[in-house]
Amino acid sequence: MLQRFTITVLAAAGLMLAAAPAFAQAEDAGSLTPSFAEGDVIDFEGVKKLKPFLPEEFWDNRDFFFYEGMKLVIGPTQYDYPNAEAYDTATKTHKGEARIGPDNSLENYTTGQPFPIEDIDCLGDPQAGVKIMWDFSYRWVGAAGGAKFFYSYWDRGEQLPLYYEGWAKGVRLSHRPEPQYIEEGGDIFRGEKRKEASGPVVEAPFDARGIMLLSYRYKSSDGPQADAKNDDTWVYVPTLRRVRRISTAQRTDAVAGTDFTFDDLFSFNGIVPQYEWECLGERKIIGPTNTMVKAYPYEKEHNFGPYGLSYADDRWELRDAVVVRMIPKNPDHPYHHKDIYIDKQTMNALYSFAYDQKEELWKIIWHNKRWSEDHSLTGVFYEGWEGVEKPNDNLIVSDIIVNVQTGTGNRIEFWDRNGTAFKSKGKIRRFIDVGRLTKGR
Repeated sequence: MLQRFTITVLAAAGLMLAAAPAFAQAEDAGSLTPSFAEGDVIDFEGVKKLKPFLPEEFWDNRDFFFYEGMKLVIGPTQYDYPNAEAYDTATKTHKGEARIGPDNSLENYTTGQPFPIEDIDCLGDPQAGVKIMWDFSYRWVGAAGGAKFFYSYWDRGEQLPLYYEGWAKGVRLSHRPEPQYIEEGGDIFRGEKRKEASGPVVEAPFDARGIMLLSYRYKSSDGPQADAKNDDTWVYVPTLRRVRRISTAQRTDAVAGTDFTFDDLFSFNGIVPQYEWECLGERKIIGPTNTMVKAYPYEKEHNFGPYGLSYADDRWELRDAVVVRMIPKNPDHPYHHKDIYIDKQTMNALYSFAYDQKEELWKIIWHNKRWSEDHSLTGVFYEGWEGVEKPNDNLIVSDIIVNVQTGTGNRIEFWDRNGTAFKSKGKIRRFIDVGRLTKGR
């Protein structure tokens, strides 16, 4: 159980994503003028003002999220969160090179945004959905960086004693946009076959303390399923004093009694070619975009509402979003489909809604974010590095999942997350070495 949980923590720390008639009604709401303005504070009585700019599934289950005493601050509408200059330069340099291959694979991609989002015709291009998801998969997230994490369990408003906390690091090994890596096609090391490596360390509770992971995701996972290599993951188990290799092939299984699957982090943390993708349309959506909250690890007592699963006591912004439907190719997948609302500028997920095989709403996933250039909370927490003077990263710092059928849910917090690069290639080599897991143990 602890081993499988720790893989979830790895993805959660980010080191290293309805029925058609209901959506059609939502599109009509896109032309509405909001009845709120920047600086307004929305209390429980005023949440009806938000309804036209929220997904219907979220509004229908609002009792999980809105509560007496909440103070939701309206932030700016469509605030500009630009990518790092190196990423945008790479996008322009390689524009038109990437293409969709067999099995929804990605071909001829080097670095930057594979398919410039402004050129994608959501309803007119049959490949729009998968193009958007490749943009989502390769959105700007810095060089990977690190964070401390806290993972809590909730059951109908009660926080269960089961929890996990620790820290994690990760590094992107390929498709990097920094000028110093362009000669190698965006790879840090010549001939690199991995996309990224990441690994957490569990520090609490006591019986899980010392568990360490290292996981690789490979470039071949972008290719057709027949050619793709599954992630490799190794775990150091202190009670055994040894490293064990574990399977991460069953990414759609529920993890360690939680409502998350391996692929639910960031709304989608899976392998794009394993699914079919359809672009459903565009909407103006309000949601948490640049937090005013200092939660874990800065402060551990922030109010997340009576269910422990709400960001309503924070700043929300109105954003342009595109909605993509995920349809599993595997008939044994637990989801019939999942609808993901994606911010068109940052390419971060705002909300997602997973439906079971009976096509009934099962899970709601949503996220809080933090802008790297906003130093008002804790000062500079995300430093630049060679080739990236300003990180310009609107990064996810918390995931919440709600099982609307059972009233249970999970919250993962990592408010100090950053994507700052390792100081040297030598430090990267040491981090990605499996032997590191047992050194000094």
